[in-house]
Amino acid sequence: MIKPFLQEVAEDLIEKFGSDLQYCAIVFNNKRPSAYMQKYLADIIKKPFFSPSFYTIQEFFATATSFKIADFYLQFFTLHKIYNQLLAEEKLEPISSHKFFPLAKIILSDFTQIDNDLVDAGKLYRDLEDISVINKDFDYLSPEQYQFLAQFWTSYSEGKHKKQQELFIKMWRRMPKLYHLFHASLKEQGYLTNGYVYRHLAEEKDNTADLPVNFKKGKIILVGFNALTSAEAKIFTQLQEAGQALFYFDADEYYVADHLQEAGLFLRKNLHQLGLKNVFENKPSLMKTAAHEVNVFKVQGQSAQAKILNNILKDDYAESNEIGNTVVVLADESLLLPALQTIPTSYNGKEIDLNVTMGFALSTSSIFGLADLWFSSQLEITHTRKISYKNVEAFLTHPLTGLSHKMRDKILTAILKENEVEIAHERLIRQSGLFEVFYKKIDHPKQVVPYLLEVLDFILTRLSNAKTLKKIDAELFVKTIQELNRLHDTFGKHIGDEEIQFVIYLVQKSLQAIAVPLSGDPIRGIQLMGLLETRNLNFDKVVILGFNEGIIPKSSIGNSFIPDSIRRVYGLPVLENLDAISSYMVYRLMQRAKNINFVYNSLTDESTTGEASRILKQLEYESSFDFTYHELNLEVKTEPFKEVRIEKTNNVFIRETLQKYLDKKKVLSPSALTQYISNPIDFFFNYIAGIKEPKEVSAVVEANEIGSILHKVMEYFYQDLMKAEITAERMKEKRKQVPALIQKAFNAVMFNHPDKVMEYKGMQKVILSIVAAYVNIILNQDESQIPFYIISLEQKVEAEITFPLNDRDASVKIFGYIDRVDVKDGVTKIVDYKTGSDKLTFKDVAELFNSDGKHINKALVQTLLYTYAYEQFSGKTFVEPNLYVVKTMAVDGVWFKSGRQTLSGEYLEEIKPEFLAELRKKLTELFEAPYFVASAVEDNYKYSIYKTLFGK
Repeated sequence: MIKPFLQEVAEDLIEKFGSDLQYCAIVFNNKRPSAYMQKYLADIIKKPFFSPSFYTIQEFFATATSFKIADFYLQFFTLHKIYNQLLAEEKLEPISSHKFFPLAKIILSDFTQIDNDLVDAGKLYRDLEDISVINKDFDYLSPEQYQFLAQFWTSYSEGKHKKQQELFIKMWRRMPKLYHLFHASLKEQGYLTNGYVYRHLAEEKDNTADLPVNFKKGKIILVGFNALTSAEAKIFTQLQEAGQALFYFDADEYYVADHLQEAGLFLRKNLHQLGLKNVFENKPSLMKTAAHEVNVFKVQGQSAQAKILNNILKDDYAESNEIGNTVVVLADESLLLPALQTIPTSYNGKEIDLNVTMGFALSTSSIFGLADLWFSSQLEITHTRKISYKNVEAFLTHPLTGLSHKMRDKILTAILKENEVEIAHERLIRQSGLFEVFYKKIDHPKQVVPYLLEVLDFILTRLSNAKTLKKIDAELFVKTIQELNRLHDTFGKHIGDEEIQFVIYLVQKSLQAIAVPLSGDPIRGIQLMGLLETRNLNFDKVVILGFNEGIIPKSSIGNSFIPDSIRRVYGLPVLENLDAISSYMVYRLMQRAKNINFVYNSLTDESTTGEASRILKQLEYESSFDFTYHELNLEVKTEPFKEVRIEKTNNVFIRETLQKYLDKKKVLSPSALTQYISNPIDFFFNYIAGIKEPKEVSAVVEANEIGSILHKVMEYFYQDLMKAEITAERMKEKRKQVPALIQKAFNAVMFNHPDKVMEYKGMQKVILSIVAAYVNIILNQDESQIPFYIISLEQKVEAEITFPLNDRDASVKIFGYIDRVDVKDGVTKIVDYKTGSDKLTFKDVAELFNSDGKHINKALVQTLLYTYAYEQFSGKTFVEPNLYVVKTMAVDGVWFKSGRQTLSGEYLEEIKPEFLAELRKKLTELFEAPYFVASAVEDNYKYSIYKTLFGK
């Protein structure tokens, strides 16, 4: 095994300092290397010793000041206050917090970069403000730098965005003031920003006096740095000149000596331009001399990248090394969950050591789900004093609310019955317990955090008492409560005048950033980490997932108000920096690794280009590594089409259920019969198996509900009129009541409450208008028939139909409700209303019953069934079927037609016995055929809810 970089550093430090090492401060870019360094020091010294201090660079610099470091929210509130003061001085309207928030993120990011790179803020923003400054102040620039500025300003000034330009110029003009006042205001409160600490250290004389190091016996040991900000560069140079620091750069001649290699860009600056001295200079190039075996895996799909891990890590599962020598690096951090789901917990009966450094995000947990639900519920309560059914249902069914099934079902059933799309806030509060805590209304922005803490505390207490709290949830609760308490302290003085909605947004954003480390040993076993966390660490075997162009290196530097051209002039970070940093991190991981595995997604979608990272292409072209290529093709397997048939003969349940129809314990409705004709297997699922679509609360009115509302309106309309002959006078008077009748019918169908008083809005108004239009079409048709009598409305009819079954007579009872029965000129008419796209035409009677045909007319079958049943029930003959298809009746009339023949008079009487004969055949098939099968014509079950059950 090639010696890890940190082990080499540890050996060198012991050799240089011996027991004085305790007086040194060892500084890294990040926290993780400290554990490794301590381990290496202990292994070499092999006895108790006083440890040196370990710091990250931010922690180390922060020790040099008595000020506290301001968090993002304190910075935001301070910046917002000052920005509005500046706007007031300019006699401009103040900007609200929520509008300023996205601006503030960019401004604060720019300020940090300005401080980190010791840029004169006043000068920079002045350059942006006015091109004339270039002519006066820029004679010291090289022609190339001058051109960058000129280019930017030209492209900005051209075009038609005059107003936008003026706003920008005004903003840039106030920026220097904003910058200085912002830092002064923070200082008054006892705070500095991280960037300002760097600036302060770099620009003040005797700045190292307060650093926690005994310079008589020890030094500052700066390990594994690469890209330095101007402030870091200046401080490092000063420390070197004072003889107070040692630098251990993890560098390789392969990319440092070659100026075309971007991986060495910053190291060349550090070593050659700044003149920082590397303790490990003149080391042999491991990139050139060591053996490197590289496997490239091209896979199809995002999660598929993680699924290949078990093939790559098989040998590592069996081993257990004291210092983990295998790392899985997630260049794309969204692969964390797929990777965790893939790596097993044990292998051949032995537990697998896995350490995850990235942390489990609160945003993927049920705790955040509940908090998020609380945020959206509070916003609804604030705006409307009501909570949407979807939110209430999510609350009732959430795993952390701990409601009993009985309680949950009771509430859901009540809401379903009433079809309440929005539930009144008072009604939920009345439920007490968690409901009372969860739905307590926020009246002041300062209550947001305490009320959320109350909800979490209530749930945490209950879970603890029930002993059902999982370890990861316990850690997430603790971290969430800590963060909320921190926010409470920060928000205290600043949010009195904010909008509740905005404070909720801030808390939500803050919680989204929380993650808790997953358990594991930071040294032993397989390490699962992000690319940034690998700095300073070395592994024999490296697996990088998500090695795609656009992910590594990243294709965006983040938002900024400082354009690329100006950034270049002032030495602020630009896109190429990302290339150089990414390349360096990959190359330094490879230097000491024997086995390297790159996995990338070859599919193109909105998140990836489908191309391997350019770093891989570069290595293939330039290095002498041994490359092996693997392609994982996921075969798309299609299920062969299976004809689904449900056997009746040997199925006791089906036989018994069908027998109930023959014994008249069950009755056949016309819609059941037409469902059997259209698609026999649908009849099985609906009427035999009893599989129903679950009822949902919906603000959208379904097509069948429009039909129900129309039927109700017509029933209400004719209830009083049917007592006598219907005349034009009586119709005209009654039509005045139509709007009120429509509302009554709507409330009856949608809410089971005809007399409900409510305000209609949005889609409900549209539905009321549609029904009104349909009612007018029907009433216009009826007026053309005046005078006539109505004998019955919603008439319940029953009739028996006999048919041959196994060479004997059998019978079933049919049962239904006829919309309306009229009499005009001595002829009785059955009227059926339809709001769908039913047709009045039919081919012939046999085709009406052909399940595998294209000419089934369900409406005609139903209406003729009603006609037959009514004739049996009333003893009348020559009863005629009429169909009111509201969408087409103005043009097509109300009579069924075959070719040019209208289904009335003698032709109708000829058809009736033929219809009955075909109906009897169909009933024989229903009870005698060995199987329920699907129709051969897809259109016959196009809208079937059972499609997925019969393999279509």
